[in-house]
Amino acid sequence: MRATCVLIGLLSVGVCDHVAAEAPPSQRPNILFVMADDLGFNQIGAYGDTPIQTPHLDRLAAAGIRFTDAYSGSTVCSPSRVSLMTGRDGRLMHDNSNKVQLRDIDVTIAHVLKHAGYDTALFGKYSIGSQMGVTDPLAMGFDTWYGMYSILEGHRQYPHFLWRDGKKIRVVENEAGRKGAYAQELFTEEAIKYLTLERENPFFAMVMFSSPHAELAAPEEFVAPYRDTFDETPYTGMAGSDPADQYAWYYPDPVERPRATLAGMVTALDTYVGRLVDALDQQGKLDNTLIVFTSDNGPHDEGGADPNFFRAASPYKGIKRDLYDGGIHVPMIMHWPAKIHRGRVEETPLAFADVLPTFADVAGVSLNSVPRVKTNGTSIYPLLSDSPNSIQERTLYWEFGKQVGDPNSGVIGEVFQAARRGDWKAVRYGLDQPTQLFDLATDPGETTDLARQHPEIHKSFIALFQRHRD
Repeated sequence: MRATCVLIGLLSVGVCDHVAAEAPPSQRPNILFVMADDLGFNQIGAYGDTPIQTPHLDRLAAAGIRFTDAYSGSTVCSPSRVSLMTGRDGRLMHDNSNKVQLRDIDVTIAHVLKHAGYDTALFGKYSIGSQMGVTDPLAMGFDTWYGMYSILEGHRQYPHFLWRDGKKIRVVENEAGRKGAYAQELFTEEAIKYLTLERENPFFAMVMFSSPHAELAAPEEFVAPYRDTFDETPYTGMAGSDPADQYAWYYPDPVERPRATLAGMVTALDTYVGRLVDALDQQGKLDNTLIVFTSDNGPHDEGGADPNFFRAASPYKGIKRDLYDGGIHVPMIMHWPAKIHRGRVEETPLAFADVLPTFADVAGVSLNSVPRVKTNGTSIYPLLSDSPNSIQERTLYWEFGKQVGDPNSGVIGEVFQAARRGDWKAVRYGLDQPTQLFDLATDPGETTDLARQHPEIHKSFIALFQRHRD
């Protein structure tokens, strides 16, 4: 029976034509979408056995929905974010490498929510706009934005400049070698100012943290509690006779205690999320605000980070740049007191392409009324209640154009593909490589290839991969 369902489900992918019921403006909830950068599945307490303290996120998970089978849009930053913004998975993406950017013809979540009268804002890391005035946040549906524009800007925790509504602004506290203004705290402060404004319209705010992605750095108040917790090997960056690793050119500064620093970065994020929640609560806006927290892909090993030590992707195999689950299986928490009255765990698989149609449903927007919108995601709105309705099983798909040598070289080398339907997961590491087949129900670590034991299921995934290999 399961094999038959897979064969039927893999035959096609459709473009969403979902129609949502119109909701009165007074009933439309606010939406706060918070995303970490390279945070692993097992790096917050609600998801496992991490030694990192994340009490605020743990409380959100306990009172909301903790999704156990949520997936990012890709295994690296840019395609994952484009997938999120446009509601498209790798089958509809025009580029599945880390050099992908939004195009002027793309319709984003912000565009969709403007159709429901939402005020829209983005704080933090953007990294998917190639031309100011054409694909920057203001041009892609956001009323206001503050943060980092290009992908390389997002590599710095103490930036020399940021952007406000298309204008570059100096961060003088970080000039001349000083580290006086932590990017994540700046994003949080600006977001709180926005969230607490009096307004007639509901808001859609994205807070896109650029941490715990390298470089490893955080204010001392967050690192200090972990200083004597872990055995440490200093990261030397470019300070020694040889580069510390292949990423040292990007992250040249030495870090004395990289494990304590990484843990401090995650706890800092948790604290900032807590401040956002508290601000909403104090304004009486928390009950009717849908809060979503997630990560853009799996954990990294750059700049001295050690995902193996923290078991950051546990129980999954791989890390960032892998299409095994460790690279794409992410935490996702949804908290909405007006609709979700008691905490629960949800095992339905979902991916970033589902966010746009879900938010359209939440806001009461018919996607048929939005010009040029093109999504193959599925709304998971039926799951967002205490009495959830199931959604139809479908095939999730990922593709990654891995770049040659330097991970930011811009030259595509290998193309990886992966897909999941039900408990079955297939992975192909190269267009001329064999397709592996795993049963995630019994083998979440993807250790045993079952291709020979289930030839019909295996063939159906191969056919899917061949159809989308270009």
